[in-house]
Amino acid sequence: MYFIADESCDFIVVRALRKAGHDVLAIAEVYKGAEDDVVAELAQQESRILITEDKDFGRMFYAETKKSGGVIFIRYPANVRCELGESVISIIQQFGSELRGKFFTLQPGRLRITDLQSDM
Repeated sequence: MYFIADESCDFIVVRALRKAGHDVLAIAEVYKGAEDDVVAELAQQESRILITEDKDFGRMFYAETKKSGGVIFIRYPANVRCELGESVISIIQQFGSELRGKFFTLQPGRLRITDLQSDM
């Protein structure tokens, strides 16, 4: 699958996804300092699922109803961050293509899924 990791995304997630064979564009590596709008547009243009820890993307996709191909929003406290890579891989394995057009909020022991507007 194709993902884009916002700068806020812990790099443990990027490494875990790449190790599992996924194509991950890490903003921190290629577009450091890119505005959220630019990241969201790039994800849409390249049909990538956005992975972020930035709450602003939630506002962007709900309040502003910006279109998205899918988002994984991570909310993990410091004391369980070591589980983060495995948790993201687990939901990708479990939901696969269902990630498209959905907003996944991932927390320790909890996953909330809501529909998004999508062009994909």
